[in-house]
Amino acid sequence: MDKELLQTQKEIVMLLAILVKRGTLQSALIQEMGTVGFSPKRIAELLDTTSNTVNVALSNARKKRGKK
Repeated sequence: MDKELLQTQKEIVMLLAILVKRGTLQSALIQEMGTVGFSPKRIAELLDTTSNTVNVALSNARKKRGKK
């Protein structure tokens, strides 16, 4: 298998693990995906949303963590 296919498979496995762990709330899923190393662009592609939506969710999560 080529490198890109193996990377995609790895990402799918991580995404499935996150879904099991967190449920399917988009903002929580985006936050978790960012935490494990997905780029905002890749998160948007995998969740079929915009990179702007992802960036806003990640920014809100950082702000929320800062208030605790």
